[in-house]
Amino acid sequence: MRAHEAGALHGDIGNRGPAWLRTPVDVNALVPQLWPRHVARGPAGALTVAGLDVRDLAAEFGTAAYVLDEDDLRGRCREFRAAFPDADVYYAGKAFLCRAVVRMIAEEGLFLDVCTGGELATALSAGMPPERIGFHGNNKSVAELTRAVDTGVGRIIVDSFTEIDRLTALARERGVRPRVLLRVTVGVEAHTHEFIATAHEDQKFGFSLAGGAAATAAFRILDEDVLELRGLHSHIGSQIFDASGFEVSARRVLALQAQIRDARGVELPELDLGGGFGIAYTTQDDPASPHDLAKRLRKIVDGECAAENLAVPHLSVEPGRAIVGPAVFTLYEVGTVKDVDGLRTYVSVDGGMSDNIRTALYDASYSATLANRASSTVPMLARVVGKHCESGDIVVKDEFLPADVQPGDLVAVPGTGAYCRSMASNYNHVPRPPVVAVRDGHARVIVRRETEDDLLALDVG
Repeated sequence: MRAHEAGALHGDIGNRGPAWLRTPVDVNALVPQLWPRHVARGPAGALTVAGLDVRDLAAEFGTAAYVLDEDDLRGRCREFRAAFPDADVYYAGKAFLCRAVVRMIAEEGLFLDVCTGGELATALSAGMPPERIGFHGNNKSVAELTRAVDTGVGRIIVDSFTEIDRLTALARERGVRPRVLLRVTVGVEAHTHEFIATAHEDQKFGFSLAGGAAATAAFRILDEDVLELRGLHSHIGSQIFDASGFEVSARRVLALQAQIRDARGVELPELDLGGGFGIAYTTQDDPASPHDLAKRLRKIVDGECAAENLAVPHLSVEPGRAIVGPAVFTLYEVGTVKDVDGLRTYVSVDGGMSDNIRTALYDASYSATLANRASSTVPMLARVVGKHCESGDIVVKDEFLPADVQPGDLVAVPGTGAYCRSMASNYNHVPRPPVVAVRDGHARVIVRRETEDDLLALDVG
């Protein structure tokens, strides 16, 4: 590893670039943009969240555990609502969904986007009004579509000709007129990992714009006049910092909007530009604020509509990671510390790829800090790894931790609210951690820890 790479990945020492070796390292400092807003260090150096010491949380709830700063999440919901006052903000439930979070986002005035029958069931069971739900997915089953129609889901984002046919048949059978958006693949290469870029042509989502499928699908829906085509939808990927991709996407989608108007005399009233807004995982990440995002997206849409002589459609966006990602950190206990021939120090914790697969799956970078105390020892470059029987079981690839880190210490990893619990598994038969919400000095479990009994309950052999 080159020296400047190691410094670039560090989350608690600031962005020093190539000069990192010449700069004193404070392993006790916290970079605010990486942590939930109500995280601080107490007098003894232990992290606190909303007034609670993480040592007390570990004692009461165990480790590994996801810790959610509830007021942080709610605050981010309000910021998106304030930034998009004339638009609909759909929380992307795939980032992390449970009934408590559904209630939080509903109370803060957001809509909810789901993409499976299970997510829809969670939303409905938590009391989310169905008319405030959007239903995504590239392979919705007949049963899923039936439930969406029967419960009155507010909009369904159709993704294939097969789905149009299924939904049209259901609508005729029930004598209803579901509202739909058409997901358009706009051919934009978002600056993100190839597995989470979703608008280039060679992928499974949506109707191709370049190949003409999107226009054909729109004309079919309008001509059959069974489904109510409300607008077009585009989502270019995830963890995106460069707004230029949204500009290209909006231009191409609104050109299709104009094509539909010219061919059928219909101006669709809605436009969804998706989500994918990036967050800070390391000091190298510089995400835009909701206000700046809204200002840029509105300027893009207004300009493209003027160029096409279109009325400005009602806009919607779908932040998920940007709301829940920074509001959560994962709390681990150190089990072993191993120096490998002076090459690297491995700090093993009581979790790993079963509670955070993103490092292994996407080569994602994370930060970490010693959470239960302060340290005055020199820093060492360490790799935080999990307990799984897998060499790729890495939580944080490179991070500075105190040289005196030892078994029994607590390590916290910020930015784990999005996709970590959602993508968690039982690899090696490890039960999944709980989600603990903290607010105003009180903690409550909103998703309980799995037990070995839970694992064995599914084993009917």
